[in-house]
Amino acid sequence: MKQFKWYFRNAIFLILVSLTSFAKAQDRVLTSQINRFQHDSIAISLITCGPGDQIYSLYGHTAIRYCNRADGEDFVINYGMFSFRQKYFILRFIFGLTDYEMGIIPYSNFITEYLSEGRWVKEQILNISNTDKQNIIEAIRTNYLPENRVYRYNFFYDNCTTRARDILLNHLNESIVFPHNQSINTSFRKEIHQWNKEHLWSRWGNDLLLGFKADVRIDEKARQFLPDQLRQDFDRATLVSKDGKEYKLVKETRWLVSPHEAQIHQKARLDALLINNPLYLIIAIAIVFICISIHEVRHHTYPIIGKICDSLTWGISGLAGFILTAMIFSQHPTVNCNLQIFILNPLNIGLLVPRLRKSRSYSTILLGCYIVGLLGALIQTYASGIILLALILILRVTLYIRVNNLYT
Repeated sequence: MKQFKWYFRNAIFLILVSLTSFAKAQDRVLTSQINRFQHDSIAISLITCGPGDQIYSLYGHTAIRYCNRADGEDFVINYGMFSFRQKYFILRFIFGLTDYEMGIIPYSNFITEYLSEGRWVKEQILNISNTDKQNIIEAIRTNYLPENRVYRYNFFYDNCTTRARDILLNHLNESIVFPHNQSINTSFRKEIHQWNKEHLWSRWGNDLLLGFKADVRIDEKARQFLPDQLRQDFDRATLVSKDGKEYKLVKETRWLVSPHEAQIHQKARLDALLINNPLYLIIAIAIVFICISIHEVRHHTYPIIGKICDSLTWGISGLAGFILTAMIFSQHPTVNCNLQIFILNPLNIGLLVPRLRKSRSYSTILLGCYIVGLLGALIQTYASGIILLALILILRVTLYIRVNNLYT
């Protein structure tokens, strides 16, 4: 009887242990299934926005969308937050010291803003594993800590697009492969020209500030500073798992704001042809100076209109030269070696001083600078009309040396 009780107690104990172990195993399976369901309900997307009319929005925008259908969470992670109210914003921007900030905003607010601006928005839902999703979510949380949100903006190498790209791709367990195209021969300048061709003054300003490094050939990854280029590269990209399996990076692509919807909300732009094209303005200035120069040669005089036009040209080009000189110390990439400084020369402003204007050696130095500037056009793409402006300056200074000095 005692032996039977011993067997009975042990049997009951084993049954209870088995049931407990089974319950724990079931709980682990259930927890795993819940976690898997939670991650399966999460979609992480690359958001690409079309260009706007403001100078800072001409090239589009990139953001990340986090959508959790199970919890009803839908946010956009935006690395392009800045404010014109920042102290010394313009001065800091000129010297490449602008700080941008990461922000997280509701998806509905984000879409409403871009729809009101008449800009299309496209979403690419990423085809990534639950582990990758968790890694990206944790990286975003870390990045959103107050001490990590702010970063030093760099137009070509560290902007809202490259930040979004890196936070996504640097936290994947798989290898990312982008198609390679050796036939592409492009530069930073050529890339931005694709997006500012309808905004000629903006293009002119960019070409004026960018130096010859902007004309150096860049690789395919460097092109990803532009939002739509990154979107195209994501479309073609593949992921390679550790066991060698390949699959597309993008699972689904869809319009959030179609071009047609965006066009409906776009505000009409009224552009006068002359005002909208800086080249036409410089051609008009050249015609005026040619007429003045012909009059001076024929009559051996230096008319008041000539003095006024020369003073304006020397003064404005000299001030532009001081800006280009300041850009030498800027942290912006590709602006510190700009050969246009030989034409838009800070020394031009010295011609407003009668003593320097009458100095043949000073004028000769300037002529030498202009010629060097013209030769520089062989290796650097100049802003539209700058070569013509150099010829105007050469003409006016040469005439002053040969003719006008004798009659002042």
